[in-house]
Amino acid sequence: MVKVLLVGGSGLVGSFITPYLRERHDLRVLDLRPPRQSGVEYVEGSITDPEALSTALQGCDSFVNLVMKGPQGGTVTDQSIELIRDNYAVNTLGLHLLLYTAQGMGIMRGVHTSTVSVHHRQREFFPSEESVPLDTPSAYGLTKGLGETICQYFALWFDMTLIALRITGPRERDSWLAERSHPVAFESGKRIYVTDEEDLAAAYLAALDAVQVGHGRFDAFFIAGDEREAHYNLSKARRVLGWEPRSQRHLTPSTDSAAGTEDGSGRT
Repeated sequence: MVKVLLVGGSGLVGSFITPYLRERHDLRVLDLRPPRQSGVEYVEGSITDPEALSTALQGCDSFVNLVMKGPQGGTVTDQSIELIRDNYAVNTLGLHLLLYTAQGMGIMRGVHTSTVSVHHRQREFFPSEESVPLDTPSAYGLTKGLGETICQYFALWFDMTLIALRITGPRERDSWLAERSHPVAFESGKRIYVTDEEDLAAAYLAALDAVQVGHGRFDAFFIAGDEREAHYNLSKARRVLGWEPRSQRHLTPSTDSAAGTEDGSGRT
């Protein structure tokens, strides 16, 4: 068990995974609002506030960055001044401040929440994390991709060990079951393989274990609820993290439609 700071842990993904992570780790949340779950240690503050980061990181062994702002799918160029400012503030500046503060306190191991939207989503298949370019048209995906570059920088020059999870379609269990049963069509006609909360939490737990080994290393992984690997090659996550989608065991043949759809609300 290690002490883990969940930065932005009161948000969508943080709320999904906290019940699972707290079974194995001692958790603290840094966010502008308290976590949904009671009994979780809480520090009020923003990822862009170095003082709040320093306070929240005190006594922690590792961290998970769950902050995201104004999510967009990887197929759009729509943006506004507010969206641009918000995305750069948390996805690049905030992340840089988090990593800088953590390494200065000797906390060298962490997990960063990235997104499959760092890529242009108009692909039939994603063969590997290394072969698919960071070519998103969206401001959100652009800044998340820049965030991965910041992680690489801190691994190279500050000897940190960091993993980025390129997640997609995070859903609570009831929503996941509903979407697997009755997928909704969107204009693009493309499908997003929505990921169940339990599978998401398992990926974060596996990544937290993986960063405890070695030093000066950064790696990114596709995390998607595509158990058939029809759209994403998940072999790297399976080989390195020991992770693959398993929530399909909760489905029955009559409810398994094998997919959700792309660029819907709640996606990342």
